[in-house]
Amino acid sequence: MAAPAKENSPSPAKLAMLVVAWYAGNTFYNVFNKKATNMIHAHWFVACAQLVVGIVWSLVMWGTGMRKKPNLTSKDIANCIPIGMCACLGHAGSVLASAVGAVSFAQIVKACEPAFAAVVGLLVRPVDIKPMLAYAMLIPIVGGVGLACVKEGKGIDINVTAFMWASMANIAAAFKGKLGSGVTKELKGNPEKNMDSANVYAVMNIISFLCTVPFVVVQELPTLDVEWNKAVEEHGFQPLVMNIALSGLFFYIYNEFAFAFTAAVGAVTSSVLNTAKRVIIIVVSTIVFQEPMERNTVLGSAIAIGGTFGYSLASKKKSAPKAKKE
Repeated sequence: MAAPAKENSPSPAKLAMLVVAWYAGNTFYNVFNKKATNMIHAHWFVACAQLVVGIVWSLVMWGTGMRKKPNLTSKDIANCIPIGMCACLGHAGSVLASAVGAVSFAQIVKACEPAFAAVVGLLVRPVDIKPMLAYAMLIPIVGGVGLACVKEGKGIDINVTAFMWASMANIAAAFKGKLGSGVTKELKGNPEKNMDSANVYAVMNIISFLCTVPFVVVQELPTLDVEWNKAVEEHGFQPLVMNIALSGLFFYIYNEFAFAFTAAVGAVTSSVLNTAKRVIIIVVSTIVFQEPMERNTVLGSAIAIGGTFGYSLASKKKSAPKAKKE
């Protein structure tokens, strides 16, 4: 049997469909997420509610037999908890960054994710040393983000809160990638556990939800009913619920398709397309929400995204293996 690392080698047409679904889902998610967080000032709650939609979807798939149920031991689940916690912080950080600032700004800062991943790769065992060209690509990434924060006539103008939340998302994503690769590879490599890419994401989504609930309780529960009633009175019950539900639906859809695409083609191609995805989100968000894009913002974004593209390619290049001496 073929190794499970690349699931069933899908046709070019299926890969194209996965990319389109991934991009469309991600774009719609960012639009509906921004609309939802504009309506209600309870952003941890919105992040948590979005994960519920994915849980319902997974339970339906497992309950109807359309997808095999995961067969995990308590040890397997324990190994997944740190990854789920990172997924929780990564998702919440992204939601809150877009909620308190422009979607485009959050995407620009998130373009710095490779810089965080590079640092985590050096600090956390096993040490992951990238080629020098990959580290060189961090310069345009960080420099481009910095340029995007320089406003003409105003100097450096940063939404500090949005920057901090987006940075938290980057840190969480870096640790998730570092901690998760070995665990998920082991789970997917054992056919008895029924852990294909879809079920890996479904399990992580459930753990992420459970990790998000305490943050909602501590941060927002005392005022949640007041904020909910205020939002319903101002925007209406149906639009509020619809935007939260649709953001959750598209969040789950785009992640599941992204996981499936990565499993089929590998991390390099997926990283490149993940970079290109940010361009679409920035353009769409500036149109839908009329977010201003000054010359420095456009130029800085292009430099940062270009650097991320270069990093994705350079970081995966392996040195030629040395001949074994006999």
